Amino acid sequence: MQTLLIPLLQVVDVVLNLYSWAVIISVVLSWLVNFNVVNPSNQFVRMVGSSLHQLVEPALNRIRRVLPMFGALDLSPIVLLLIIFFLQRVIAMIELQFMR
Repeated sequence: MQTLLIPLLQVVDVVLNLYSWAVIISVVLSWLVNFNVVNPSNQFVRMVGSSLHQLVEPALNRIRRVLPMFGALDLSPIVLLLIIFFLQRVIAMIELQFMR
């Protein structure tokens, strides 16, 4: 059981880590576009932005339904990153339990 579960939990942890980076990059890219630092009509920027949007927005929309609005400030990425961090800590604790 441990032979299969520990690597599976490690893969889930890596996927969560990659997803958290996707959230961070999506937020930074949206700031760069909004402050006219990068050109959204550039094909590469549009492709990366669209891919990140499709990857991150479903989770952010679910959080936005529950989270109250704070004017123009969107706190949903912070909440999503906190949820990911919590899940990673839970996975780490489960791994420790199985390694004993």
